Amino acid sequence: MAVVGAGAVGSYFGGMLARAGAQVTLIAREAHAQAIRRGGLFLDTVTFQERVHPAASTEVSAARDAEFVLFCVKTVDTEEAARLLAPHLAPGAIVISLQNGVDNVARIHTASGIDALPAVVYVAAALPEPGHVKHSGRGEIIVGELPGNPHATGSQPGRPERVAALFAGAGVPCRVSPTIEIDLWTKMVMNCAGNAVTAIAQTSFAHAAWNPQVREVMRQVIEETVKVGRACGVQLPEAGWVEKGIKNAEGLGEATSSTAQDIARGKRTEIDSLNGYIVRCGAELGVPVPVSATLCALVKLIEERNAEKGRPAASSQ
Repeated sequence: MAVVGAGAVGSYFGGMLARAGAQVTLIAREAHAQAIRRGGLFLDTVTFQERVHPAASTEVSAARDAEFVLFCVKTVDTEEAARLLAPHLAPGAIVISLQNGVDNVARIHTASGIDALPAVVYVAAALPEPGHVKHSGRGEIIVGELPGNPHATGSQPGRPERVAALFAGAGVPCRVSPTIEIDLWTKMVMNCAGNAVTAIAQTSFAHAAWNPQVREVMRQVIEETVKVGRACGVQLPEAGWVEKGIKNAEGLGEATSSTAQDIARGKRTEIDSLNGYIVRCGAELGVPVPVSATLCALVKLIEERNAEKGRPAASSQ
């Protein structure tokens, strides 16, 4: 196993696999990799606390012998990381994209020729310090092959089932979905509803959802995102999207979004792959998305402010 982009999400799942006995290499930023090499990776979860000892590197070439590669880089780094990975990928290796957004598999293939497997991840995790993963909720994965994937020529049959079995052996719930495109867009709806508002306000998902005015903003974003998804040809079900989105945010409790964590650390966010993607698709397809555009603009403004301050970038996923 190799984890490319071992921030919070990649380190959590990589750590769980290492705990189950898999040979795992976490490819991470220097401070995180050094901490793991010195003292292991501390898994601080809702059910246990344990230190595991995966290998750690800062070089993508460390993935060269892996049978499975968890591709966990931020969406802003998708193309560059895919190009760096491709020369080192072992024949027959399965690359699984555990990223936010709905178009990473296509972007990975365009940049590198790698036929990655899409996955949807639901987990609340953070890196409070190098070598320490704080897990605060959930932790399940959905995998599947995209229908009519034009890049799937030569793909191994049964890839989702192999990945699901791998995670099941590590105690990570993972199901195979015949409608992974719908699952990707379902997560997209949840991310667009909650990530930007929690980033702007620097608050938790539940706090945002409990505020009546913010809940109304979330409702409008959910409706805009669903409309864009359907305009893109995704067969999203008809009912319950607003209720599902609010319930999801409430269920995440005091967890903060990855977008909020990035803003707090002065890092560039994934907003262009979330609300920004909805804004671009809405413009192309003639679907008005004014609330999504507003949230995107505000997050970008905060990014610009942070860049001007020259705040140091810290490791997070």
